[in-house]
Amino acid sequence: MSQKDEKLREMDIALSHQAPYRVGIFPTPGFALMSYASTVEPLRAANLLSRRRLYEIHHFGATERVVSSGAAKLEPAGSVGDLPALDLLLVVAGGDPFAFKNAATFAWLRALDRRGVGIGGVSGGAVLLARAGLLNGRRMTVHWEHAAALSRAYPDLWIERRLYVIDRDRVTCGGGTAPLDLMHALIRRHHGRAFARLVSDWFLHTEVRAPGAPQRGGLTERLGNHSQHVIEAVEVMENHVADPLNLTQIALVAGVTPRHLNRLFAQSFGCGAMAYYRDLRLDVAKRLVTASPMPVADIAEATGFANAGHFSNAYKSKFNIRPRTDRRSRIALH
Repeated sequence: MSQKDEKLREMDIALSHQAPYRVGIFPTPGFALMSYASTVEPLRAANLLSRRRLYEIHHFGATERVVSSGAAKLEPAGSVGDLPALDLLLVVAGGDPFAFKNAATFAWLRALDRRGVGIGGVSGGAVLLARAGLLNGRRMTVHWEHAAALSRAYPDLWIERRLYVIDRDRVTCGGGTAPLDLMHALIRRHHGRAFARLVSDWFLHTEVRAPGAPQRGGLTERLGNHSQHVIEAVEVMENHVADPLNLTQIALVAGVTPRHLNRLFAQSFGCGAMAYYRDLRLDVAKRLVTASPMPVADIAEATGFANAGHFSNAYKSKFNIRPRTDRRSRIALH
C-alpha cells in the first residue's frame, strides 16, 4: 500500500458518511483565470485524492457564455435566477467589478441568502456582494486594487486588508493565489488538517498562509530598499493618501530630519520625498480613474488634491493625459 493510500485510510473516519458540500461558482465577465483556478481546483483535487465526491461544483452565469480577462470562455450550466440546493456560492469577479450592474443578479444573490446559502466573493466579487447589500455588519476583504473605491462607495463597510475573511455566512477573498489558502481552510474545516495538507501538497502549495497575511509584498520587497527610514516614510505616505502629511510630519515618523529624508529619497528614487508622495497619490488616482466609476471630483478628494482642476493638471503632468480623457479611452477599449 502506498504512503498516500495509508494516509487516506487513516482519514477514512473523517471523510466517510458526509454528504457532498455543494459549491456554486458565479464568474462575471472579465474574471481572472488565476482567481478562478485557485478557487475551483482544490475542490476538484479533494474529490480526486479522496476517491469520493466530497464537493459538488455548480457553475452559474448571467449569460450563456462568460469570457475571462484572458479570453478563455466558460459555459455555465446554471443561470441567474436558479435556486438550487447550495451550501456556498462564490462570486469570482475581476476587471472592473463596479461596471457590473445586472439588477437580476443582485436580487438572485439576496434570494440565495434568504434560503440560507452562504455567500462569498473572490477578488472583486465582494464589490457585487456590497452592491447587493450582503456585507452590512460583516467583516470582509477584497482585492487591494478595489479596496479604496469600495471604501469610498460604501464607507460603512468593515474592510480588512487580509488574504481572506470568513465571517459567519460570508466568505471574502483577495483573489490571485489567495483562494488556495482559503480553500485549504475550508477543506481543513470539513475534513481535517491531514487531508487539507494533502490537497495543498498536490498543488505544491507548501507554505499555507494565515488569513491575516498581507495581500501585497512587504515594502522592503516592493521598493527594493532596505533603509528603515525610507520604509517608514513610504508606509505613512500609503496610509495618508486622502489626507497628505507635510514633509516635517513624515520625517518625524521616519526618525530623521526633513533634509536627510529628502537626501535618502533622492539616493533611492531620484526625487525628493514630497515628489515621491505626489506620484504615489497619482498612481492610486489612476487606478481609480481606470477601474472604478467614482466621479473625477471624488477621486481628486480621495487622493488628497485641493480641487478637480489641480488634480487634472497634476494627472496630465504625470501621465500625459487628463483623467476624464483617460477614462473615456479605457471605456472605448472595452
